[in-house]
Amino acid sequence: MIKLSAIDKTYYRGDEAVKVLHGLSLDIPTGSFEALMGPSGSGKSTLLNLMAGLDRPSGGSIEIAGQRIDQLSESQLARWRADNVGFIFQSYNLLPVLSAVENVELPLLLTAVPARERRRRAETALRIVGLSERMHHYPRQLSGGQEQRVAIARAIVNDPKLLVCDEPTGDLDRNSADEVLRLLETLNKELHKTIVMVTHDPVAAERAGIVRRLEKGALA
Repeated sequence: MIKLSAIDKTYYRGDEAVKVLHGLSLDIPTGSFEALMGPSGSGKSTLLNLMAGLDRPSGGSIEIAGQRIDQLSESQLARWRADNVGFIFQSYNLLPVLSAVENVELPLLLTAVPARERRRRAETALRIVGLSERMHHYPRQLSGGQEQRVAIARAIVNDPKLLVCDEPTGDLDRNSADEVLRLLETLNKELHKTIVMVTHDPVAAERAGIVRRLEKGALA
């Protein structure tokens, strides 16, 4: 699913070059559930953003499901992300003025999917995450765990090949975090989603099939 070859990533603060990733190579097979761990500043989120097409490498190549995404134009990359990647973040990023089902529909507004089909897909995604009875509730009427499940439904509504998760349980209590992790396991095992998760939580990392550690921009 994911093949990274000799990836470098450098940011600039004024004239100062800050190298975040150093010649990193990584293969992640289709259907894998992997956790990325490491200290703050080790390059975990940068690596995740590169896999998701949110950022570009300074050097090296990124191939996802046979597609060299580092060679795509900005418009091509945006289209690729919409078709292939679901995003789950620590903050749920739900719009408070929209109901759960309307929030889940949002990614489909970027597609040519008709309105009736958009709603059907959003309702299906909410059923998958166990929130069929909360479809018309607003974020303020949901618990943190329920909000994150709405965010996960939004991430899977387009049936993406890859789910990228950046600290998905970071704002949750232990019980809610365990609910979200069980859901991610189900998406991996039953819907065969490839999942890459950045986490500082060793309990969360234990749910992944493979745990990789980054140290100073390289795999330890």
